[in-house]
Amino acid sequence: MIRLRPKRFSRSSSKLGRGGATSNGGGVAGNGSGAATEEIKWELRPGGMLVQKRECKENAGEGTITIRVSTVSQWHDISIRPTSTFGELKMLLSLLTNLEPKEQRLLFKGKEREDSEHLHMVGVRDNDKVLMLEDPAIKEMKLSGLTRTRIIGSPYHTIMSN
Repeated sequence: MIRLRPKRFSRSSSKLGRGGATSNGGGVAGNGSGAATEEIKWELRPGGMLVQKRECKENAGEGTITIRVSTVSQWHDISIRPTSTFGELKMLLSLLTNLEPKEQRLLFKGKEREDSEHLHMVGVRDNDKVLMLEDPAIKEMKLSGLTRTRIIGSPYHTIMSN
């Protein structure tokens, strides 16, 4: 009978072969000590694919990653779940930057990301950087809207209209 081991045990046994010390008295994982009989946990990804659940040692209890979002003049460290979308990240950023989510453009690895894309599916990991820019079209509309209100609301407008 063949017994399959999860990858994490295979990795640890390959590290043992390099001369590293073990915590179970020098034995290799899966040697009958009961370590390989652990039940495999599964998770359902947003795309509908059933995969073996990953367990990150640094984030095992938290379930969050920290992303550094940089704007032109400042940066923010944000803790968020890796299964969140870029749209949810924009909502968090709107609280910090006072820019509405529709006014933001998020770039990761040089590409603009859609609001419906999941962070972990694109490859965002702990301590990665995401660039946030203000949408130039909306910025231009704001500026033109401000100049119109200044002209209409100016004291010269009231003199000329009377």
